[in-house]
Amino acid sequence: MRIGPHSIAPRVILAPMAGVTDKPFRVLAKRLGAGLCVSEMTTSDPRFWNTAKSRHRMDHDGEPDPISVQIAGTVPRIMAEAARYNVDHGAQLIDINMGCPAKKVCNAWAGSALMRDENLVARIVEAVVKAVDVPVTLKIRTGWDHDQRNAPSIARIAQDAGIASLAVHGRTRDQQYTGHAEYDTIAAIKAELSIPVIANGDIDSPRKAAFVLAHTGCDAVMVGRAAQGRPWIFREIAYFLEHGEELPPPSLPEVRDILLGHLEHLHAFYGEVAGVRIARKHLGWYAKDRPENIAFRAVVNRADSAELQLQLTRDYFDALIAGVVPELSAAA
Repeated sequence: MRIGPHSIAPRVILAPMAGVTDKPFRVLAKRLGAGLCVSEMTTSDPRFWNTAKSRHRMDHDGEPDPISVQIAGTVPRIMAEAARYNVDHGAQLIDINMGCPAKKVCNAWAGSALMRDENLVARIVEAVVKAVDVPVTLKIRTGWDHDQRNAPSIARIAQDAGIASLAVHGRTRDQQYTGHAEYDTIAAIKAELSIPVIANGDIDSPRKAAFVLAHTGCDAVMVGRAAQGRPWIFREIAYFLEHGEELPPPSLPEVRDILLGHLEHLHAFYGEVAGVRIARKHLGWYAKDRPENIAFRAVVNRADSAELQLQLTRDYFDALIAGVVPELSAAA
């Protein structure tokens, strides 16, 4: 699979997720097998480009190629300016967000709300494509609601305007993340387009990824929530697609080392105070299927320093590796 000059291999992509797919997570996912990692959503409003949040979201120093940055907004001219700004700051791909279902985004007529106005979709896509000399991609849902499932029409508009690839989440906006993703609409879109199409939604295992690729005919799959606390899912999917066999799950020592490295990167990237706070949700995801996970989260969430957070995490996983019940009450 190629997007412009960029070869995307393996054919499994990290979905953009606000508050999740920051640089530490993207670097980790890429190292563990993702063929492409899309940044969390960045605002197109230049008034917010110099905030601490935006500076972190636009930091791509040392990030593996290709660097894909997702932008969100509703005004074509401003979206074009945002695309140019991000390319000037390292973006090699620009992704347009028309898939986010969050109320605060849709209330501003951004994200998936844009799918309700096909003329505006065309103007935004055309403006961004013309503004930059890197490939522009687009992420959409199947529609706004059950009665407005116009993704095929949006897909044709996007291809005609020069979009280089299209990712489709198999839900409407009003479904948010409830129910089950459907793939027939994605298959219909793929059959009509000549550009690469990426299937997204409920892809949580190697076998599910293979099924979705076969069912839709898509060029790649995009993994979102299933990667939270399980970033090795990318290598598992890649291996299954290539060999038809499943990799064994990572050992507890490997999980411990991956997590500790992730925490250290978060602490270094955000600074100790913010890094410790942001790391807590990742700790919860990593531990969610482990013994004593509720008690572990209660204890580790009280850690107010990087050193203590790392020590509690190391002790917890060392106990699991030794086959004993972690002494969480003593750690508190």
